[in-house]
Formats: sequence, structure tokens, C-alpha cells
Amino acid sequence: MATSSRSARAHADADAKTDDVLSDFKAAVNMTPSQLERWLQTEESRTVGFKGAPGKESVGHASGRRIVRLLGKDREALTTGDLAHMRKVVGYVHRHLAQRPAGNVRDTPWRQSLMNWGHDPLKRS
Repeated sequence: MATSSRSARAHADADAKTDDVLSDFKAAVNMTPSQLERWLQTEESRTVGFKGAPGKESVGHASGRRIVRLLGKDREALTTGDLAHMRKVVGYVHRHLAQRPAGNVRDTPWRQSLMNWGHDPLKRS
């Protein structure tokens, strides 16, 4: 019985952690899948961000494509890798927002990079 109760507690803890990750992810990603897909098709989205080598896709652009897929997944279909990527997105968005440049950010690489990660800092909730 003790093992069963520990197992149930562990399952409940895992569910709570998943709920926290999903809540944080939904708060950080404020673009809809269609908005993000449209953005990722632009030249601006492909020119910003870290690229491992010239001509390669940026880390943020690849992340954006994965975010679109994640937004379409049911909770039960999420893998541990999906949840890890969601945590990575939340961390990136929070760190990047803390580095907001002064002035109008509408056409800045700062905003464009954030948008690759599913967050438009100019979008009203």
C-alpha cells in the first residue's frame, strides 16, 4: 500500500509540475500558432538570431517552428522533451524581456528575435 500511495503522490507531483510548465509557457508565448507561422515566413524572422554557421537556420527560428507544433498538441501527447523545450522558451523570453532596449522597439532585432520564440512584446493581451 505504501508503494501505491508513493506512486500516486509522485504522479500528482508530476502533474502539478506539468501544469506549472504549461501555465508559464502559455504566459510567455503570446502569439497564436497562425500569427507565429506567418511571422516565421518573413525575411526578418530568418535574419535575426544565433546561427551555428552562415546560411543555417537560427536557433530561435527553429524554436518557433517547434512552438507552433507544441501549441497544437494535447497535454497528454506532450513528451518530456516537449516540456523541456517549453521551459527553455519561458527562460529565453524572460531573459530577453529583461534586456529591452530604450526607445521604439517595433523594427528592432530584439523584438524580432522574441517573436521567433513566440512572444511579441508589442502585442496587447
